[in-house]
Amino acid sequence: MKNQWHQHQQRVHYQETDQMGVVHHANYVGWFEIGRTEMMRSVGIAYSDMEKLGLLLPVVNIDIQYRRPARYDEMVSIFTNIISFSAVRLEFEYEIRLLEGDSSSTNSDNKQTIEPYGKLLSKGKTKHMWVDQDWKPTRIDKVAPEVFSLLQEKFGNKEVNSKR
Repeated sequence: MKNQWHQHQQRVHYQETDQMGVVHHANYVGWFEIGRTEMMRSVGIAYSDMEKLGLLLPVVNIDIQYRRPARYDEMVSIFTNIISFSAVRLEFEYEIRLLEGDSSSTNSDNKQTIEPYGKLLSKGKTKHMWVDQDWKPTRIDKVAPEVFSLLQEKFGNKEVNSKR
């Protein structure tokens, strides 16, 4: 999976739009979370399993750039990729893209792709820090070596110095 984007498709729901008929900007943060959660699940690291191990992964920084609006009933893809990781931090990048073509399709299957495709609507990054149940920073290589090993196996080329 190294150097590949994870793709999750979904349709824009009416409740996600505002009075202007476009997706409200706050929904993109939720879409980033969906992409991140589904990507981690697809590589064998479900958030629920991490929590059972006593690990949390809160967002410590988020950056979003909006390019074009998404509208009700359009099919969009959430592309997610890990930029870098260490034993204490994890950084993701995202692209929300409009899928053109058959709008009757509701395929939300997760898949991998080399490059995102479709019309770019938004892109961004999130940075996270591993913490324990008491919200104290922790090192996953010590607390959950199996999770860290899986990250190394799947994304080893993106590992950064743990002192970062």
